[in-house]
Amino acid sequence: MSSHDRPTNPAPSATRPDPDFPLYDGTPARLSGGAWAAVIGAVVVGAACDLLLPVPGPDWLGIAVRGVLFGGIPLLVLHLVAPGVLGRLFRRLTGRGFALAVGVAALNVVVTFVIGAAVSAAADVAANPMGGELAAESGSERAATFAAMVPQLVGEEVFTIVLLLAVLTAGTSLLHLSRRSALVLAVVVSSVLFALLHLPTYDWNVIQCLAIIGSARVILLVPYLLTKNVTVSATAHVLNDWTLFGLGVLSAAAFVS
Repeated sequence: MSSHDRPTNPAPSATRPDPDFPLYDGTPARLSGGAWAAVIGAVVVGAACDLLLPVPGPDWLGIAVRGVLFGGIPLLVLHLVAPGVLGRLFRRLTGRGFALAVGVAALNVVVTFVIGAAVSAAADVAANPMGGELAAESGSERAATFAAMVPQLVGEEVFTIVLLLAVLTAGTSLLHLSRRSALVLAVVVSSVLFALLHLPTYDWNVIQCLAIIGSARVILLVPYLLTKNVTVSATAHVLNDWTLFGLGVLSAAAFVS
């Protein structure tokens, strides 16, 4: 890495009691264009591992390994170009943060069912294949799969939030947008890219991914937007997916019986 790619000294905003979004506000570092390119490249590599990497063994192992690489590769590069940033991204989960995560997850489950019903009434939709796989698994396999979802969903949070921070930074520094306008742009861009990442899962159904996955992504970003803490948004995401897939398993079991 050249001297031009090294982060500058932290900005004074690092001492604020209510910190702003990291990197965008110059803390713990203000990244150069080259450093941001390395970070975005790591996000792409992590996503490619999640989508394409074959992992021998049971399905849950592949989910876990790909999930670790999905989030771990971008986080490693972020740590190298901006030491200290991981502590700004991931902070302790407080009782208030957990309550927020539970509330947002519950809201998103309801919204997902409503939007899903509306979309399925107007167009064909594809089921997530993991739902059928979970229904066919034994109890121990199912428990392992639910546990393996945790690194996978943390990886999805890292993917989305790193892109959000990149667009937020570009919006204010390159496009000279206001913070609010840049943040709206960042939420839209990161949510759309997250939705499109799910195209292979949902049989390349663009409408389904944008309408259902994209709207869910916006709601599940709310904990991060309010707290600047990935731990809170990841908790909401895990609770949301566990609930949706758990309800699917219960529904399948009731149908069989």
